[in-house]
Parts: sequence; structure tokens; C-alpha cells
Amino acid sequence: MSDARRDSTAQQVRAARGKFAAMAGTYSLGVLNDNVFKQAACLLAVYVGKPHLQDTAVVVFTLPWLLFAAWAGWAADRFAKRHVVIVAKGLELAAMLCGGLGIIFVNWPLVMVMMFLMALQSTLFSPAINGSIPELFPGEYVFRANSRLKSMIMAGNLVGIILAGVILDIDRPVAGIELGRWIIGVGVVVIALVGVLMSLGVARKPAADPQARFPRVGPLQTLRELWQLRRDPLLATVVVADAFMWFVAVLQILIINEMGKARFGFTERQTSYLLVAELAGVGVGAAISGRLAHGPRWFRPLPLMMAGVAVFTGALAATPHLPAEVQLPWVAVGLVLAGLAGGAALIPMEAFFQIRPARERKGAVIASANFAGFAGMAFSGPVNTAARAVGLPPVQRFGVVAVLSLAGAVLLLAALRRFGRGHCDDA
Repeated sequence: MSDARRDSTAQQVRAARGKFAAMAGTYSLGVLNDNVFKQAACLLAVYVGKPHLQDTAVVVFTLPWLLFAAWAGWAADRFAKRHVVIVAKGLELAAMLCGGLGIIFVNWPLVMVMMFLMALQSTLFSPAINGSIPELFPGEYVFRANSRLKSMIMAGNLVGIILAGVILDIDRPVAGIELGRWIIGVGVVVIALVGVLMSLGVARKPAADPQARFPRVGPLQTLRELWQLRRDPLLATVVVADAFMWFVAVLQILIINEMGKARFGFTERQTSYLLVAELAGVGVGAAISGRLAHGPRWFRPLPLMMAGVAVFTGALAATPHLPAEVQLPWVAVGLVLAGLAGGAALIPMEAFFQIRPARERKGAVIASANFAGFAGMAFSGPVNTAARAVGLPPVQRFGVVAVLSLAGAVLLLAALRRFGRGHCDDA
């Protein structure tokens, strides 16, 4: 890179920092709110003896991503992304009003309505906010910016999950309702309001494609977009691998929530700490992903990372055969390492979705990748339900995760060896 180009890149990065901070703050608050609510709802379901409701919640949460992904991608390309982000944050506020009441009064229909609305908000929000990163930064800086953004988002994940467990443990009654539920119900609304205000600082950029045609057929259009990805086999391969990794990730969350009570007799707070262990590993994986996945062959570590998930989750399945005093440390370390491997794989794949498509196609491609990812997440609920139905204890369900992850690693390695040649550029 010439000195002039290097100086120009540095100047563009400096100019983008303020807007990036607003974007990252808006995104992180949404993730914080999302995780406070989802984890609180899942823990309530498990601890009132209705673990199947968390499987149902996963399916409900994924529906908008499957139904409205094409429209979200169209909006991100057709309108200024800042406007789309602000509208999405307003929808988040409406969702949290429903969800707050649902948590306070343990009203499961309201909780499910909130799950649907929050997912609809995220469906609209994601292509716009992720498509904004390449508009702010030069192409060679997008991987680094994405890694930093994902690290902040992971912090929101961690704090949200910790808060949900800690707050729900506050069982002092106020007006006949546990104080913890009051704090969750009011807190998510306040956080959503702050997020709306912060979204006003997102960068003002013109629409990428003001003439984009509205996809009337909705999900069919998304399926067409996914089918068209076959013209870029490397991109198609990464989309499928990303969807598989999200399936594995959500399946592990469902297992952990049940394992905390069934295996160790944990409270809501203690169970949340198990999730924090895995997400801390994901955060470390996100931070180091830029060093592992770079250059023209950036995708080479992906099968190894997926195999790492298989090894560490397979080790977790052996927990019942260990002495009682070492089981909990074994689980904690295994979750950290599985999370690290998963995070190191997910971050570069999702950055690739932002870089690879043409500018006027980024919204549509990101929305299609979201569709695939959430289809994978939706499948995790029925798989967990089936494992429970056949009597497989939560900790031993990690063996299912291990077998699937190993098979995925082998298939991904074969696909990358076939399609990676001649498609090795970062952009």
C-alpha cells in the first residue's frame, strides 16, 4: 500500500470513529436488552417447570427472520440506513413494553408476542446496521471494525445474561410480585428508550439503491437470493457454514439452561454464569479472529474451529463419568473453549457477508444470510425437544452437538478445498 493510500485510509478511519461509536452503542444496547429479556424468559420457563417453552420461544423468535428477511434487505438498500435503524429501534421500544408486562405478570402469550416483535425489529435492524460498516470504513479495515463491533456486542450479551440471572434471584415481593421481575420489566423499557436516542447519532449516508424494487413475494424472494449465491460458491459455502454454527450455538444455550437445574441444582443466577462462561470464550474468539482469519486464504481456519467445537462439546458429554468435585470446573472450562472456537469462526464469516457483495446488493445478501442463520436457529428448538423426548439428559445432549459439529467440519473442509480456489480475495 502506498503512503498516500495509507494516509487516506487512516484519515477515513479517524473520521468514522464518532459515527462508529454511536452505531456500536446502539447495537450493543439492543443486544443487551435482547439478552436480558430472552434469558429471563427462558430461565422462568425452566424454573417454573415448563422447559418446552424455551424451545417454543426460539421458534417464535426466528419466524420474522424467515418471513421478512427479503423486505428488510430491500429497506436497507432502498432507504438511508440511518432511517431504517431509527425505525427499528422504535419497534424495539414497542416490543419491550409488551415483554416487560409479560415478565412482570408471567404472561406467556405476552412474552411470545415480545419475542416476535423483537425478532422483527432485529430483522429490520441487522442489514441496515451491518451494511453501514463498509460505508464508513475502507475495505481493508472492515474485518478489524467488525471484530471490534462484535466484541462490544459480546459484552452486551454477557452483561445481559448476567443481569437476567442476578436480577431474577431477587425474590423479595413488591405488591405481590417478585422485585426481580419488576426490575426486568421496567429495565428493558428504559434501555430501549436510551437505544432510540443513541440511534440518532448513526451516520447519515444516502440510500445504496433508491430504485430497488419491493420484493412482493417475501420469503420466496429470499430463497431466490440464496439460490443465486450458487454463482459465488465460496460465499454460498460460508452462508451455509454460518447457519450451521448458529444452529449449534443456540442448541447449546438451550442445553445449558436445562443443565444448570437438572445436573447441578443451580439457581437462575448460577445457571446464567454457565452461559457467561461460553460467551466469554466467544468474546475471546471474536477478539483473536482477525489474527487467525486474514489474507487471501482467510477461510482456512474455519474447519479447524468447527472441529474444536466438536472436541470440546464432546468432552462435556463425558461429565457424568467424572468425579463429582471436578464436574463443574470441567463444564466451565469446556464451555469457554467451545465458545472460543465458535467465536473465532463466526466473526470472519459474517464480515465476509459485508465485504463480498456489491454495494447495491449488500442489504439483500446480508438479509439472505440472516434468513439462513435463523433457519438454523429455528431447527435447534425441535432438535432439543426431540432429545428431551427420548430421555437424553441435558449434559449428554452435548454429545449430539459434538457429532453434528464434527460432520459439519468435515463437509466444510471438503467444500472449501473445492470452492476456495480462485475465490480467495477478501473483497
